[in-house]
Amino acid sequence: MALRHALMIDPAPEGEVRGDFSDTFTALDPAAPALTVGELSTQRGDGVFESIGVIDGHPQEVAAHLDRLAHSARLCELPAPNLAQWRAAVGLAAAACGAGESVIKLILSRGVEHGPAPTAWVTAAEASDFRRARSAGIRVVTLDRGYPLDVPARAPWLLLGAKTLSYAVNMAALREARRRGADDAIFLTTDGFVLEAPTASLILRRGDTFVTPAPTAGILHGTTQLSLFEHLEARGFAALYETVPAASLATADAAWLVSSVRLAAPITAIDDVPLAQDAAFTASLNDYLLTPRD
Repeated sequence: MALRHALMIDPAPEGEVRGDFSDTFTALDPAAPALTVGELSTQRGDGVFESIGVIDGHPQEVAAHLDRLAHSARLCELPAPNLAQWRAAVGLAAAACGAGESVIKLILSRGVEHGPAPTAWVTAAEASDFRRARSAGIRVVTLDRGYPLDVPARAPWLLLGAKTLSYAVNMAALREARRRGADDAIFLTTDGFVLEAPTASLILRRGDTFVTPAPTAGILHGTTQLSLFEHLEARGFAALYETVPAASLATADAAWLVSSVRLAAPITAIDDVPLAQDAAFTASLNDYLLTPRD
């Protein structure tokens, strides 16, 4: 995934208005090094990020991504991002994307250890080709996440509802899924409830009702899932948040993992148990997700 554009941000105070903020951005050579050895907070995962899908130069769901960036920053006790400044940076990055599918990453870290300010930057790159996953589907396995359903309320310092740079566990889960012959994983609590995938939200279909696990269990609230729920409700379907028992996965009429760049990938099997698919319905979901949306 070669970078097309990279932009360092001099963070402006929350709420400050400064024209187009062009004086706070520094364009970088995407192939050149940009961080100092002292950038320990990034090395330690002490920061937050967002990945925004881009379709033909149009960044998708920008407001939802910026709101989630601010939410993650609050949970991590980082300075509140100036959302107008970040929106301007997203616009510059999107202008460098061109035709086709791309991805913009927003990264905010605590910066150099004992430094005066956080480090912030935006990158743009060509997206991976997920057409096969969208059409042929994916196989998933369930993996124990190692904590019960109520742990986020008891241990908020685990930052389970924040999109942090600490992604080692997520990547390890994907490697374990592949060792088991699957493409992805679904995390379960130790007391038998469904959470989310390492890099995606889960949506289940039961007749004309669509369900996703409630975000009260420290689940990252998915921007793509939110958009799809609005779309499904506009089509006359019910869309609900529930506490989902792991045992109910096998009884779903259909299921998808959804995310900003892969979009909607139908699940063909969970722990080697086949799951029904509706290719035409999945195609309609991805047709919607490939249309420009603010």
